[in-house]
Amino acid sequence: MISEESRRKLREMNLDAFVVALDNQEANILNYSSMSFDKRLDLAIDECYTSKNVDKARRLMRCAKLRYPNADINTLYYENRKIDKEQILVLSTCNYIDSARNIIINGFTGSGKTFLACALGKEACRHLHRTRYIRMPDMLEMFNLARETGKGITSVVTKLSNYHVLIIDEWLLDIPSEKEVKYLLEIFEKRYDTWPTIFCTQYKQTEWHPRLGGGVIADAIMDRIVHNSETINSGTANMRELLSKHSL
Repeated sequence: MISEESRRKLREMNLDAFVVALDNQEANILNYSSMSFDKRLDLAIDECYTSKNVDKARRLMRCAKLRYPNADINTLYYENRKIDKEQILVLSTCNYIDSARNIIINGFTGSGKTFLACALGKEACRHLHRTRYIRMPDMLEMFNLARETGKGITSVVTKLSNYHVLIIDEWLLDIPSEKEVKYLLEIFEKRYDTWPTIFCTQYKQTEWHPRLGGGVIADAIMDRIVHNSETINSGTANMRELLSKHSL
């Protein structure tokens, strides 16, 4: 814990936000105690930086259309979930965006995949990254509507390709048609090595290929997603049931 004299000096330098970031770490010391000094310093600087851009970040959060707008990295529930706190905190620095590293959140229905993805999406907005949450059924509906009305599939592909972070929920819940698979390939081809995508799915990666129709196009999609990705297992606990009990 820093001394009062150090606090005074930081405030004199207009670094009040840095003091708040250090205080937040101290208040949640169990989440940070296993980290090195360098990592804790990075996180504190990161929080200080994002606090300077609050208004713009709020606009980005509204535009992201997060399913759970109240989701937050700092209020995630970890008990009995076997989720690596340090992994989540490192991801909250948004370094994965700079390296265009995809994130795959895998787990059973109700295990908190979407909430976690929205928490990461909110953090991306705080870092001033254009973010969008969308369910896969809605994304395919956008494509089919554009195709039926002749309003331009290219514009839909371009729009979804240009988000700094694209969160696709219910990934492969429905099996896409051959035309829809080609549309997905166009999106991931444009995003590949440029911007990351966060996938929320209950299916293991070994099940993706057949659900994408198999063959060359499925190979191409898998190649653009899996090889530069990081996986989070959200566990087997039903978070809806668990949090409902805790609220009683």
